[in-house]
Amino acid sequence: MNDPNCLFCKIVDGKIPAKIVHDDALCVAFEDLNPQAPVHVLVVPRKHVATTNDLLPEDEPMVGHLVTVAAEIAKARGVDGSGYRTALNCNRGAGQSVFHLHLHLLGGRSFAWPPG
Repeated sequence: MNDPNCLFCKIVDGKIPAKIVHDDALCVAFEDLNPQAPVHVLVVPRKHVATTNDLLPEDEPMVGHLVTVAAEIAKARGVDGSGYRTALNCNRGAGQSVFHLHLHLLGGRSFAWPPG
């Protein structure tokens, strides 16, 4: 199920250390090594899915769970009231650098619109 060459699979499997902030049967969330905001957490499914283009209909509950976990972390970090951003980048042109689906949770500062 997991890709032995994938950085995030190695973190999910406990083979590479990370600052874990959430861990359950469907996902692992950890601090981003290159934070773009005071709160920058990656919420990663345990199942290896390279991009959003690779999601299957049966993955819908897992994706919903990623969003729910991000909201729980935002609340725990105290950014739920002031606002936060979640993002799923798909492919290099959108900024995806690790090809394992991951949801960015960013908060603790103001964000511009449009992003990017």
